[in-house]
Amino acid sequence: MNQDPIFASIDAFAEQNREAILRDITRLVAVPSVQGEPAPGAPFGPGPRRALDTALAIAAELGLDTHNAEGYIGWAETGPVAEGQKYLATITHCDVVPEGNGWDADPYTVRVRDGWLLGRGVADDKGPAILTLYALKYLKDSGARLRYPVRALLGTNEETNMHDVDYYAEHFAQPAFCFTPDAEFPVCNGEKGGFNGEIVSPRLEGGVIADFAGGVAVNAVPDRARCAVRVPAASLRPAAGLSFHEEDGLTVIEAHGKSGHAATPEGTVNAIGLVVSCLLDSGVTTPAETAYLQVLAKLFAATDGSALGIAADDGLFTPLTIIGGTMKMENGRLRQSFDCRYPTNTDAAALTAKMTAACGSAAKLENVSSRVPFYIDANSPAIRTLIDTYNDVTGEQATPFTMGGGTYARHFPYAVSFGPEHADMQLPDFAGPMHGANEGAEFEKLIEALKIYILALLRLQEVEL
Repeated sequence: MNQDPIFASIDAFAEQNREAILRDITRLVAVPSVQGEPAPGAPFGPGPRRALDTALAIAAELGLDTHNAEGYIGWAETGPVAEGQKYLATITHCDVVPEGNGWDADPYTVRVRDGWLLGRGVADDKGPAILTLYALKYLKDSGARLRYPVRALLGTNEETNMHDVDYYAEHFAQPAFCFTPDAEFPVCNGEKGGFNGEIVSPRLEGGVIADFAGGVAVNAVPDRARCAVRVPAASLRPAAGLSFHEEDGLTVIEAHGKSGHAATPEGTVNAIGLVVSCLLDSGVTTPAETAYLQVLAKLFAATDGSALGIAADDGLFTPLTIIGGTMKMENGRLRQSFDCRYPTNTDAAALTAKMTAACGSAAKLENVSSRVPFYIDANSPAIRTLIDTYNDVTGEQATPFTMGGGTYARHFPYAVSFGPEHADMQLPDFAGPMHGANEGAEFEKLIEALKIYILALLRLQEVEL
């Protein structure tokens, strides 16, 4: 940062609080917070509620005012927001996707290796949540004059349905402007649409497939899958990533792939797809099973949807992506979930029609849901403030971008995602991406993000909202 006194003040604050920030990220990551069964005061299960309580306890220790809205969402703030008063907000989330497989150590114990933090949530989104709390601490402790109070919202249901922000919108006034540190720098001012559902087989009792399970989240490429079949191992064609063993009179196919986020599936290997290919290549399944697996083969053939006939590219967003997230057998039917992120030159109706045609009579779509793309003008005042702040701190000349990931931003009237990761980030061999095993975040980049957030919140005070 340059020699402006405010830059020096922010630099000093970040350096003075490095150890405390690491301590508090570690505290929050230590709470397993995958969505669970609803309970009183814990609408998304006890894990997310405990994580919210932990985050609010940290905020209180930092001298911030806190509020818990029935366990749906909570917040820390620089001071009370009067009725009708405009305010700024950040929003992060305390829930996480399931830990999955492939970790080198306990996912909920933060490890530091070569300057990287490893643990479920260090990047998505518990590390950034702690950064927002420290940003508010700076604003309050520095005595900065705030035209707009600042509220750090802490969600508990981002990874599944985002019903936490639905609750907030129903019960509380919306911020005049909000950013979510849940993506990449510099500024993401547009997000693709989302199209989700299940590809469901007919009843397959008495077939070759006795059971089939894989994946831990619909929005993550699965790195493990397991299928029990009623044929000898010798009749199955071996392939990379597969192993076979006998169990209770059945042959079990174990598949090991490479996980990653549904929005950025490049470089991943879908374990369910490995099993599907094995079964089709081996030619051991019944006609009904084969027909269903051939539909799934189209899903797994290409993450751009071309094999399903749904590929799309509008030149504004990156091209359409689709992945298969989870597989289960339920009441004799196989149920394969899918997660599609689409640009503006297609829509849910077109995707439904084309995927239904791809299924033919071998499968059907169920539990389909969708969300439309959203886009905010990159030249709007608040967006310009964020991008200019990022460039001033980093010395770059970056410009806003659009993405396939879905964040809280689309749920607010005027909001974008803002860091903390970088598009050119190179993960070391020992670290994984968001939603992957050994999820990693570079600590120096988190500290830099804190400085960016503090300066941005100060500069937003001068914007007419």
